Amino acid sequence: MNKLCLVFLIGFLVNCSNYGQLTFVTKLPKKLDENSGIVSMEDSKIWVIEDNGNPDNIYEVGFNGDLLKEFKVSNAKNKDWEDLTKDEEGNLYIGDMGNNDNDRKDLVIYKIPNPVNEPGDKIEAEEIRYYYPEQKEFPPDAKNFIYDAEALFHSGGALFVITKNGARPFNGQAMVYKIPAQAGNHKAQLVSAISLCGEPHSCRVTGAAASPDQKTVVLLGYGKIWVFTDFKANVFTEGSMRTIDLGATTQLEAVCFMNDSTLLISDEQSHGTGRNLYSYSLGN
Repeated sequence: MNKLCLVFLIGFLVNCSNYGQLTFVTKLPKKLDENSGIVSMEDSKIWVIEDNGNPDNIYEVGFNGDLLKEFKVSNAKNKDWEDLTKDEEGNLYIGDMGNNDNDRKDLVIYKIPNPVNEPGDKIEAEEIRYYYPEQKEFPPDAKNFIYDAEALFHSGGALFVITKNGARPFNGQAMVYKIPAQAGNHKAQLVSAISLCGEPHSCRVTGAAASPDQKTVVLLGYGKIWVFTDFKANVFTEGSMRTIDLGATTQLEAVCFMNDSTLLISDEQSHGTGRNLYSYSLGN
């Protein structure tokens, strides 16, 4: 084997080792290196958003990595878009809720119509503005840095936001808030607090999704997923929880269901790896 082939083989094996239990689907387009939310609308296609500092756009990407369609959300600003979800009618919800400094007073979820059949290259959004009633200081002290969020899903006519805990010292909790899925200015309702695990890097929630049959909720972290089942009335935290170590070492940022038992997961590009779409079977 010549040296060039050996270099490529070693690089391939190293990259595959980053995937852990995930199955590689495709490399995402270069312009989506900071992808932060994905949703599956049709077979072999996803819609993608990026986080802060990137265009106010949504993108359709095929499982072969091709960029198929692009819309500018004409009346929305990408301050920090962190997750993407859909309802039963195919409306999409963009969570502009990234709040690293815990000082935002302009949190908003943008609702846009099903983009599959929309003409042109622009799309308009409704604004679902919300606030956390428990937050009194902007920013709070270090032990109350709990109002950042990167995870959003729709279920039972409502939106659920799961916070990304930045408290110091880290306490392993994530807060679950419920928000009406309709335009307006809403007080987020604290549903529950859940303790996931105590390791600061891998135990912060970076994405969330509910299965099409609404029987499973998945939370994503860096290298882990938490799977909730056997719950009632959309209160997923009262169901059974199992933790799965994916063995992946890339920066996992987004998750959605392709069907009731198969997940799609994406990562950002970081340190020469990532910007990939993966699948994972829950084995239900």
